Amino acid sequence: MASILNQTQELQEASKVLGHVRCENFFIFPGENTLSDGLRGVLYFLGLAYCFIGLSAITARFFKSMENVVKHSRKVVAVDPITKAEVITYKKVWNFTIADISLLAFGTSFPQISLATIDAIRNIGERYAGGLGPGTLVGSAAFDLFPIHAVCVVVPKAGELKKISDLGVWLVELVWSFWAYIWLYIILEVWSPNVITLVEALLTVLQYGLLLVHAYAQDKRWPYLSLPMSRGDRPEEWVPEEIDTSKDENDNDVHDVYSDAAQEAVESGSRNIVDIFSIHSANNNTGITYHTVADTPPDSATKKGKAKNSTVFGIWKHQFVDAITLETSESKKVDSIYLRIAKSFWQLLLAPWKLLFAFVPPCNIAHGWIAFICSLLFISGVAFVVTRLTDLISCVTGINPYVIAFTALAGGTSWPDLVASKIAAERQLTADSAIANITCSNSVNIYVGIGVPWLINTVYNYFAYREPLYIENAKGLSFSLLIFFATSVGCIVVLVLRRLIIGAELGGPRLWAWLTSAYFMMLWVVFVVLSSLKVSGII
Repeated sequence: MASILNQTQELQEASKVLGHVRCENFFIFPGENTLSDGLRGVLYFLGLAYCFIGLSAITARFFKSMENVVKHSRKVVAVDPITKAEVITYKKVWNFTIADISLLAFGTSFPQISLATIDAIRNIGERYAGGLGPGTLVGSAAFDLFPIHAVCVVVPKAGELKKISDLGVWLVELVWSFWAYIWLYIILEVWSPNVITLVEALLTVLQYGLLLVHAYAQDKRWPYLSLPMSRGDRPEEWVPEEIDTSKDENDNDVHDVYSDAAQEAVESGSRNIVDIFSIHSANNNTGITYHTVADTPPDSATKKGKAKNSTVFGIWKHQFVDAITLETSESKKVDSIYLRIAKSFWQLLLAPWKLLFAFVPPCNIAHGWIAFICSLLFISGVAFVVTRLTDLISCVTGINPYVIAFTALAGGTSWPDLVASKIAAERQLTADSAIANITCSNSVNIYVGIGVPWLINTVYNYFAYREPLYIENAKGLSFSLLIFFATSVGCIVVLVLRRLIIGAELGGPRLWAWLTSAYFMMLWVVFVVLSSLKVSGII
């Protein structure tokens, strides 16, 4: 069965011959076809924007669950050889560098990854790959590199400097990010032009594993596998403490350091996104926390277990109450009646999404893993609706799907990246995670976001047809890669110059920060305009 994307392209081809062909596809009701194409286009665009609001809402819950996953520690019991006393230590399960590249980068890129995967599944059986996935991921890479850098560079206070403390890890991530797009160009234009083979798709996915190994080796300074660069002065606490997390009354085999923080965030409802970058705030650089643990009577432990269960259900109940609450305690403190009305209207827009996502279990259950998985499922569902709306917009307006992918889809699905990096630039004492999130997300976009969908299609085509996967408009995609590579070099050069002249990648004198931000936005406009003109056949 032909995919909706191919149907759209056939209608566009027919329109060139007949002058105008009405789009017969619909979203929910067949009666949509009675509306004019212009009105349908506006309605579908509004629906797409509303889906992006939903993606932001569920991504906030995803971040909360991810924080609990990363904060997961394991208990280690040892006996002091001198005092013979029992010493309890809690060691971090996750390495922070691996957490940045895997959970953080994967989480912020999951809207794009799920969209590309859904596009690939819809096209199973087709000899040509879908265009929404690759176009969105390349456009998302440009959005990550240029507009997000433009925001982060002006976020620090006037005169405040924030630099990368571990240049070695950042250089490894940067090299793998650049190589990802060079590799994509090679397999599209050099190795096997216009087609993707099973071997190429498999090698693309496997390189993500190599990135993880290399970054971990650099973090641990393994000989022969790491750059000979010393680690910069990293503060003991990368993020200023906002809450006291040292009060630990439970002596479980597995310890969630920040479960109280997650509960407080859910109960207050005042923070849309828990500061996921507080994964770097540790009391020491070893990732080990020492605790004095008293003996707990069995009946006391049972009471604590019951209290914990009641607390979990209370938090879950509060999620539903918060979803239908239009005026929060913060909005009631606002003096202006117009601002209060605006806030209430925004809460009204969010209410359907918040009510739907309230079914995601609280983040402190099973160290956040259940909420983590459920959030991914909801993100996939919203991404499916986004793909349907995008096809319909292309069908009724005649806009090339790649152009929509480069612009609307890339910006909408990259919103979590923007929010995450902005939080890091505001609250972290260094620029490591703000910039690492950008470079790592770009690598994940290629190795996972494009690699996995292409692997799905190439495996099917290999066994079904004994043929590779054909890439429609590969020339346009390759041209976009070249433009992205050229503009990204200009972006990185400016970051290096800022480090050499000002002393930091982010912040600094206000004038220079704003000039840098304007330059990054100009690079993004150049990429979008040239790429859109190429895929549309104008240049």
